[in-house]
Amino acid sequence: MTTFVLVHGAWHGPWAWDRIVPLLHAAGARTLTPDLSTVGDHGLHDHAEAVVAALDAVHEEGELVLVGHSYAGLVVREAADARPDAVGHIVLVDGWAGLDGASMFSLAPGAFVDAVRTAAQTLGDGWRIPAPPPAAFGIVGADNAAWLAARLLPQPLRSFTEPTRLSGAVDRIPGTAVFCKPQTYPFGRFGEAVGYRTRGLDGPHDVMLTDPEPLARMLLEARSFRNGKREV
Repeated sequence: MTTFVLVHGAWHGPWAWDRIVPLLHAAGARTLTPDLSTVGDHGLHDHAEAVVAALDAVHEEGELVLVGHSYAGLVVREAADARPDAVGHIVLVDGWAGLDGASMFSLAPGAFVDAVRTAAQTLGDGWRIPAPPPAAFGIVGADNAAWLAARLLPQPLRSFTEPTRLSGAVDRIPGTAVFCKPQTYPFGRFGEAVGYRTRGLDGPHDVMLTDPEPLARMLLEARSFRNGKREV
């Protein structure tokens, strides 16, 4: 049986996968949704350790697919680097990704970095980044926007400044980079740069909220890929 470890992005929580989890369960898979949204001044390495703990909890219980949305692309790659034998495939969903030493701030454009730093200094006591509005994640429909706005949380600034620590072990794990169209940031290029096959998907950045069925199909398809080739 396949276990999908689904890791939410910045300002989100495990609830981000609420519309995906039932679809994966219906296909016979198991899911685990680590929580990176706990209150406190946590950094990227703290978040990666939380994911490593989740990997350890399900290790040797079947195939494991590690999924990271947005900021969590960096988190899951660091976690997988620490447990390369536990992970069969990595999937980035509009995920930030880079080589050893990459961080959100090193990958993002300067305007994004400046806006985030200013928001943290003026509205977040210098260490928290207030949640942007749902439209920043491409969610504009009234019902989905209200649902998301009620759940978004501040994000620790340190999670965006800390650089990833990668030994290179993660590069032995095959991966898929799903990028949403139209692209807001070059997520397809980030995936290609770390050696992943790329797949486009029509939808906003928070595609798991608006289009869970096609995303679930892509996640399930990833189970069959090993070293860049489909297994039958």
